[in-house]
Amino acid sequence: MAERRPPHVYSVAAHRGFADALVAGLIPRYSDPQLGLARLTLLLPSARAQRIVTEAFVRLSGGGMLLPRMVLVGDLDLDEALGPLLDPLDAGADLPPPADPMRRWLRLAQLLDAEMGKDAPKLPGLLRLAREMAQTMDRLAVEGIDPAAILREPMIGKICEQPHHWVESARTFIKVQDRWLKELELSGEVDAPVRRNMLFEHVAKTWKAAPPPHPIVAAGITSASPALAKLLRTVADLPDCAVILPDLDLTLDDAVWGALGRAGNPAGEADAPFGDSDAVTHPQYHLKLLLGRMGVARGEIDPWHRAGLAAAPPMRSRAISNLFLPPAASAGWVNLPAAQRRLAGVRLMESAHPGEESQAAAILIRAALEVPERRVALITPDRGLAGRVVAHLRRWGVEADDSAGQPLAQTPAGRFVLLLGDVIATAVSPVPLLAMLVHPLAGFGAGRADWLDNARLLDLELRGPRRAPGLAPLGAAIAKLAQRHDAIAEWWAGIEAVLAPLLDWSAAVPLDTALGDLAAAAEALCGAGLWNGADGRALAALIEELRAASQAVGTVLAPVDLPLVLRDAMDQVAVRPPWGGHPRVAIYGLLEARMSRADLVICAGLTEGSWPASPSPEPLLPPAVLRALGVPGGEFRIGLAAHDLAGALGAPEVVLSWAMRDEAGPVIPSRFVLRVEAMLGELADAHREREAVRLAREIDRGVAAPAYSQPKPMPSKAQRDVPISVTALDRLRGDPYQFYAQAILRLRSLDPLDAEPTAAWKGEVVHKVLERWHKAGGQGGELLAIAAEELAEMRAHPLVRSLWWPRLARALEWIDAQIIIQRAEGRTVVASEAKGAMEYLGVKVHGRADRIDRLADGSLAIVDYKTGAPPSGTMVEQGFALQLGTIGLIASDGGFDGVAGEPAHFEYWSLAKSKAGKDQFGYVFEPVKEGRKQSGIPRADFLVVTEDFLRGAVKDYILGEKPFTARLNPDLGGYNDYDQLMRLDEWQARAEQDQ
Repeated sequence: MAERRPPHVYSVAAHRGFADALVAGLIPRYSDPQLGLARLTLLLPSARAQRIVTEAFVRLSGGGMLLPRMVLVGDLDLDEALGPLLDPLDAGADLPPPADPMRRWLRLAQLLDAEMGKDAPKLPGLLRLAREMAQTMDRLAVEGIDPAAILREPMIGKICEQPHHWVESARTFIKVQDRWLKELELSGEVDAPVRRNMLFEHVAKTWKAAPPPHPIVAAGITSASPALAKLLRTVADLPDCAVILPDLDLTLDDAVWGALGRAGNPAGEADAPFGDSDAVTHPQYHLKLLLGRMGVARGEIDPWHRAGLAAAPPMRSRAISNLFLPPAASAGWVNLPAAQRRLAGVRLMESAHPGEESQAAAILIRAALEVPERRVALITPDRGLAGRVVAHLRRWGVEADDSAGQPLAQTPAGRFVLLLGDVIATAVSPVPLLAMLVHPLAGFGAGRADWLDNARLLDLELRGPRRAPGLAPLGAAIAKLAQRHDAIAEWWAGIEAVLAPLLDWSAAVPLDTALGDLAAAAEALCGAGLWNGADGRALAALIEELRAASQAVGTVLAPVDLPLVLRDAMDQVAVRPPWGGHPRVAIYGLLEARMSRADLVICAGLTEGSWPASPSPEPLLPPAVLRALGVPGGEFRIGLAAHDLAGALGAPEVVLSWAMRDEAGPVIPSRFVLRVEAMLGELADAHREREAVRLAREIDRGVAAPAYSQPKPMPSKAQRDVPISVTALDRLRGDPYQFYAQAILRLRSLDPLDAEPTAAWKGEVVHKVLERWHKAGGQGGELLAIAAEELAEMRAHPLVRSLWWPRLARALEWIDAQIIIQRAEGRTVVASEAKGAMEYLGVKVHGRADRIDRLADGSLAIVDYKTGAPPSGTMVEQGFALQLGTIGLIASDGGFDGVAGEPAHFEYWSLAKSKAGKDQFGYVFEPVKEGRKQSGIPRADFLVVTEDFLRGAVKDYILGEKPFTARLNPDLGGYNDYDQLMRLDEWQARAEQDQ
């Protein structure tokens, strides 16, 4: 019997460039003069690999040729289906259909809820847990592990050895998995990975029994799934067929290869497939695992001698092999000659932060494009960093597509639907409502400009503390706006008609019903354009899949949970850009970069936690149990990340880039970067890329602007001719620039949306309450009822009312009691919330008096209400709190209708906490210097001194030519609305130094 020939398995060295080297070897080996490569079948791992190989054929085919049939074996990480050759329509009646993954996700959440009982989280948490459980089930299925294996005696004993929380979570996993598998058995279905294994076994058996008439080549497949490994072994044994692996290190010493560990091949039956000392983080470990499952020794593999267009020097592969030596073997670096440690063409780029890193990477890409036909690729697992590079490249008109795609939740269509969900979940709170209304997709058609005008008007109206939930408070705001803008009522009526049915949902609504209503409402607000484009189509597909699955399962949820559930589902969908970016620029994630090659490769985001990602344990099964079952631990993915970097290092020119910190704080460079620096040793400094970082720091640094001096505007005489309000007089004297911006430029600061209740807002409420009460006669017992009505009238949010009401009620009760006492003393209220004015030196001085009382002796008392602490006596004495005195001057001049007399008392009635007792609110403070008081203005001189301050301000600023100097009194607090306008931070420190 003839000796069996070795299997046809080849390895393409890292420096050769896999895709181009593959094609360079396939063309002469399998090409037919008439049919080209049409008779060849290529098994590839993913659609991205298919695209990369197709591009390589275009580059190397010369005048063109018929391409081979490319079949995808599927990559679970990319969520792609098997190619039609392996999963044909007539795959066989014996193969059960796959269960719908979406239905499984929802059903597992229900089973977890039932199993966990009162300890179960809400639906969003259940769905996240269900997704993680499904991933664990898939990992077990991919590894070909029988679900019943976890129930056998060795595994039960292993579980019982774990801490209590692991035991409980494992029990939950076992019970839920058992119930799910029983449901699959009743429906005649299997999970998708199980059917995938069945297909591999079916195809391997078919090809082994009847070899196909035409050659088959499996290229670039590194998944170590046992079923796939058997299929690859079948292909390797077929005549005129081959398996071609990427970056398998054939030069690695046998001792080092053995030191990688068991890799799925235990020495005895009692041993676990993976040992505790296995070097699972080594880039060759998963390839050793694959070869072991194929039954192929490393010595049986031949090198692939063809090279691609973007091949690196052969010494690069040797340096990469040395770079990733296991810890014990890497001690030999100290004895390596410089030639074997040198990474010619590899540069190290350290940046201060991700913004600088992305700018430096963009500069490197732009410089590379200056060379004709030069291709450049950016590889990074950090999608935020990739997005920044894309944005920076637009500076030079370079459109680069991130082939890793963008989560659906971050696309325009996905974002709009999420905003609509937030509007419903928050009962139409202002922030999500206005974000939705000004979204680029909202208000489609020719009326878009009017739509935005109305949205901006509503934005201004909703500024300040949040109103009560629901549409009614918004209707009141719209009614107020409609008095000045007729069209807004009709505009809002259309929006209200769309939102009202969604707000009428019950406390538990079926998910399919909620999705249908939400999609209909979104289309009503955006038109059919919502579903256009790649993101719209992906959104439509997701909603239909989720609706069908939820209808089959019967999922119900609370409306408040809808945006969280949608976001979780959208984050699993990547929207990849269509073709059309720059032909020589590619931006990849780690999965998409496999098999790709360029003349310059920039590996960015090389920090711990990013590349490699931090290993995360399975949430329901302990790591020790998974290893005992034969599932590689979380560190296994570090080895895959290392293999991705090793493949990228095979490019002619490589830049390894990382930042010293991210948005959260300092970060640690990737262990791979630290290995590179350690191996290079004294050679590392020559590999530093400094020029790109320098340019990144300089590119946006313009000519230094001249020092901005303290503003001292000098408006014309006509511009100065403005009235002075009693409150603005304090601004004019304390910080003239604030008066200038408010009274002359007429600028007003806007409250934020959902703002905390400010002192001004609280003061407005108090003034309205007390005005109504005084005008109604100020009878006891009515004050709190009026306050409750006013708060309801202002549509304040229930949380705002509940937090402020106890303090307000106590203070109003104090006011009520004080008024009763003063009435008994002969003091009466003669005016409340009264407007008054006078002419002073030809300038109108006006204001509103909170309250004016007449005392028994006929004199007047000027009262001003404060929700917080009143101004100090020192402030009044220095002329920076003149409101009481100025109102007194107007009253003395007869400026208030129905009020006559001479003011003699000047009182602040504060509603703040009193020193009289622990729970006491409200007190009276009079800034008059008498008795033991050390500050204030003497009572007899109060109006005289106030008039002196008023006269000086009018003569200097309104009638004179004195500049409105910014921060004239820098130690005076209280006014900061216009600090940004005066560019305070640019000159204040310098001005203080000059003083």
